[in-house]
Amino acid sequence: MRAVRVDSFGGPEVLRVVDVPDPVPGPGQVVVQIEAAGVNRADALTRAGHYHRGGKPPLVLGLEGAGVVVALGEGVEDFRIGQKVLATGAANAPGFYAEKAAVAVERTVALPDDLDLVQAAALPIAWLSAWYCLHHLGRIESGHTVLVHAAASGVGSAAVQIAKDAGARVIAAAGSPAKTEWVAKLGADEVLDSRALTQEQLLARVMDLTDGQGADVVLDTVGGEVFALSLKAAAFGGRVVALANVALQPSTIDTRDFYPKNVSIHGYQSTSLMEHGYDPRGDLEQLVARAAQGAFEVPVDSVFSLEDAPAAHQRLEARANCGKIMISTTL
Repeated sequence: MRAVRVDSFGGPEVLRVVDVPDPVPGPGQVVVQIEAAGVNRADALTRAGHYHRGGKPPLVLGLEGAGVVVALGEGVEDFRIGQKVLATGAANAPGFYAEKAAVAVERTVALPDDLDLVQAAALPIAWLSAWYCLHHLGRIESGHTVLVHAAASGVGSAAVQIAKDAGARVIAAAGSPAKTEWVAKLGADEVLDSRALTQEQLLARVMDLTDGQGADVVLDTVGGEVFALSLKAAAFGGRVVALANVALQPSTIDTRDFYPKNVSIHGYQSTSLMEHGYDPRGDLEQLVARAAQGAFEVPVDSVFSLEDAPAAHQRLEARANCGKIMISTTL
């Protein structure tokens, strides 16, 4: 089968399509004929050698995908050949930038027949991350105010909709006029252009919009100096959830910005959480159900072929996307 492999760390140009053996399902696994895979920031960091959980070459990238079950391992009873599923991996194993992947059943969820596989493949990382961070860590409730950084990203665009679906007010920050307009269409109540404003100005706008109280929940996918702003922007008793550092910069913070307000700081990483016992199936099943009901729009920015994986990474790293960038094995 064809797969996109990294044989040495570097820029997008190191991604190349190679022939590798078809996977064989082990006990408790299914083999999925992959139709689409999501492109995530962790993939780009792994390719460049900057992801602390990415492993070493040779690597087949991809943490999420969707397709059809084509083989069952020993002991598998809950799936059938020909069934549409989505799946997620751990630390870039099995790697979904490929035509097939062997996946553990506890990381596989059945899909309704009418749910588009490209959209379904976008759910296991960005959407699951936003769902877990807001519901489990942020404990959002109707009437809460949620601040979402990088709201035009895969996680951000999911978080805007999930928070609105829970009855929250959403203040979203995005990095251009085009992106702020796009995020507003997703339902954000207030949208701020994070590139047009200094950090101080952005904080002032958040505080003004909340009558000086700050946000009940802050979702920080940026890191670096933005994390310091997130702590300042949190309300008394608020929750700040950090799930990335795409800035690749250290964060300098003042503890006085959060401890007097009894602010809670949470970290999140999907792969490590699953490796420590989290079963994602319940949350993924809720996401699938809401998506199938039409409660969420799963925005797909662009779809690339396996051979065009370098271009997909270039678009991601240029932050040119609104929503998810995907790879299709059928193009």
